[in-house]
Amino acid sequence: MVITICIGSSCHLKGSRNVIQGLQKKIQENNLASKIELNGSFCTGECEKGVCVKINDELFSVSPETVDTFFAEEVLRRVN
Repeated sequence: MVITICIGSSCHLKGSRNVIQGLQKKIQENNLASKIELNGSFCTGECEKGVCVKINDELFSVSPETVDTFFAEEVLRRVN
């Protein structure tokens, strides 16, 4: 599975670094490093939705506060 996080200016200001760190932590806690690839991307063109996160081609709006819920509800159900 490929997860791409926008690191463009708008998403950066909205906490993309914290979203990346949160996802890295959850991936490590769940021993999924061999199944999940994290990528960064510059602007996805959806700045108002930021922090933009894509799983394959599906776009999600994730904040540092919602990263745990996003991981549980969207990532885990796709990886298992």
